[in-house]
Amino acid sequence: MREFAKKLFGHDQAVLLDRLDEAVRFAPQPTRGLVAKIVAGACTRIPVLSKAGKAARIDRLVESGAWADVALTLIELELPGWTLRRLIREDGQWFCSLSRQPNVPAALDDTADATHEVMPLAILLAFLQARRRTFLGVQTAPTASGLDHAPAGLVCCDNFA
Repeated sequence: MREFAKKLFGHDQAVLLDRLDEAVRFAPQPTRGLVAKIVAGACTRIPVLSKAGKAARIDRLVESGAWADVALTLIELELPGWTLRRLIREDGQWFCSLSRQPNVPAALDDTADATHEVMPLAILLAFLQARRRTFLGVQTAPTASGLDHAPAGLVCCDNFA
């Protein structure tokens, strides 16, 4: 019975995260309502911190329209093991990458990545990807060798004879 409940909760959470992901992906700009949906659907620590008066910073940032700071604060409060690894703009798209191990080489890191035309929304999408991994236990192991990322012309020259 416990395993069934875990699968059902995982499925419901996956559906909720998919809906939030879609709402952020199609949003033209961040809004107070969008942030409220994310906090209500994907955050477990912030409601507890709000009751203790420790999440007032998010409310102040939302009121001032500091959307990038709102997204980064959500990561800081909700996913303390994650950090911003990369935030770049290329070809009109912002690319955001969050990591649990920012000190390992990028090729070996297991990151939560997202893109969007609007920087705070790219950060929020990456936040949702990281949240999905922590909620659902989705994690791919980083490769131990660089062979998975080796150039196509690489030839092994070891003599196994």
